[in-house]
Amino acid sequence: MTGQRTPTADRGEPAQRELGRLLEAGPFAEALRAAIRARGLGLERIRYRLRGRGVSLSLATLSHWQSGRCRPERPESLLALGYLEDILGVPPGALRRLLGPPRSRGPYPPPG
Repeated sequence: MTGQRTPTADRGEPAQRELGRLLEAGPFAEALRAAIRARGLGLERIRYRLRGRGVSLSLATLSHWQSGRCRPERPESLLALGYLEDILGVPPGALRRLLGPPRSRGPYPPPG
């Protein structure tokens, strides 16, 4: 059977190609979702591994990051993202790079 691919390997290759594409172009939430899927870890397991590194994130936060509802912006969240990249086996900075510049948090300018 040398040289033959298993069904599992065939399923993994398209997922890896998709992950590579998303890590290059984004958006962040889709790339994070693809990385989680490719690694085969549930959010609870990811949370447990982060906790082992001294980082506490709620399941809701992880879920919101991967759904695009919010994104890591605070310094503690960006630190957690670095650990998350390591846990998910993506290159350092690959997900963080997709965040772009921080969003403005100041008050909206008065109407015209």
